Amino acid sequence: MTELLRSWVESANSATTDFPLNNLPYGVFSTGGEARCGVAIGDQILDLTALEAAGRLTLDGGPLLQNAAWNDVMAAGSAVWDALRAKLQAALAEGAAEQADFAGHLVAQADATMHMPFVVAEYTDFYAGKNHAVNVGTMFRGPENALPPNWLSIPIGYNGRASSVVVSGTDIVRPNGQLKGPNDELPRFGPCARFDIELEMGAIVGQPSDGMISVQQADDNIFGYVLLNDWSARDIQAWEYQPLGPFQAKATATSISPWIVTRAALEPFRTSTPERERPLLPYLTEPGPMLYDIDLEVGLSPEGGSESIIARTNYNEMYYSAAQQLCHHTTSGCSMRVGDLLGSGTISGPEKKNRGSMLELSWGGKEPMTLDTGESRSFIEDGDTLVLRGAAQGEGYKVGFGEVTGTLLPAPELPDFAK
Repeated sequence: MTELLRSWVESANSATTDFPLNNLPYGVFSTGGEARCGVAIGDQILDLTALEAAGRLTLDGGPLLQNAAWNDVMAAGSAVWDALRAKLQAALAEGAAEQADFAGHLVAQADATMHMPFVVAEYTDFYAGKNHAVNVGTMFRGPENALPPNWLSIPIGYNGRASSVVVSGTDIVRPNGQLKGPNDELPRFGPCARFDIELEMGAIVGQPSDGMISVQQADDNIFGYVLLNDWSARDIQAWEYQPLGPFQAKATATSISPWIVTRAALEPFRTSTPERERPLLPYLTEPGPMLYDIDLEVGLSPEGGSESIIARTNYNEMYYSAAQQLCHHTTSGCSMRVGDLLGSGTISGPEKKNRGSMLELSWGGKEPMTLDTGESRSFIEDGDTLVLRGAAQGEGYKVGFGEVTGTLLPAPELPDFAK
């Protein structure tokens, strides 16, 4: 395990910051003017768009940082990714000659507004956490049929809506939709009553592919990772999902963290997927550790109230890695694009306190949880703010993702034609 790399940005040397020199995640920010590409270092943001425009930061094939999105850098390929990271680590290191020049391009994170860090080409969400799949399957089908017959052989997923992906801090509006209770003869249309979160990681595809690629090629093509909250309307989902799976229940919003933590920054934290209960087909075989040891947590704050931590788990609980998911995605000949986003699926651990959705935490609403404020919750109520956090722990430092936040607003009034 590597040790803390010290920076002349003093706040980056704290053991508590998400953004030491070891990390250097990429985002898009503004401070009242146009949005710009930046890198987080301690409690600051280094303005890379300005540095490139001034000729103080050059990249092969550039300029690549003038479009307020990281897609151009991703498309430039891994050699550019590695060169940029090396230049930034050298320039921000303690004693670097660039300090005098670069210090004037630092912006306090507290003064910045964060934007979507990349343009999402396509969005696919997987169902690749075994504990979550077992919990949900047990609720719906009983423990003897908890996992579908294909689950241990194939990364299950569905194609979502790229237009639904929003950056952390975006308010979420409770959706309306078709609902049918177990005792209702016919469905009705109205506000979702069982609105939920899903604690996930998102993998960002940085290189295109045409035709099937291996697990190793898939891993090489991943630019970085974000925290991801796949907001879910459980009652809408219960009525619509058979036989084709989620549709409108997952189309409200998917929130991501504003910072892309690169695959390179996560290298020291690689770990293996679990032993297989039955062998995978050869194309899904991993050539090495493809998961990461990343601690995760979920906080819930009622409107005007203090936060309760409702779940803690780790990304290493996944049954399928992002590289396996991406590899499988290409098996049909499906072309992958720069900026494709893959949601991991809900990340839940073996104990109740490790469950990454309120559906699991309240066991379908039958076991409401008690918050630190004394209030109870089975699902999200209007005014609640949900926060996802994640970080990999190193020796005296951590590589973090910041936060993914969203506050739930009431459902819009139904138009006359829907009443």
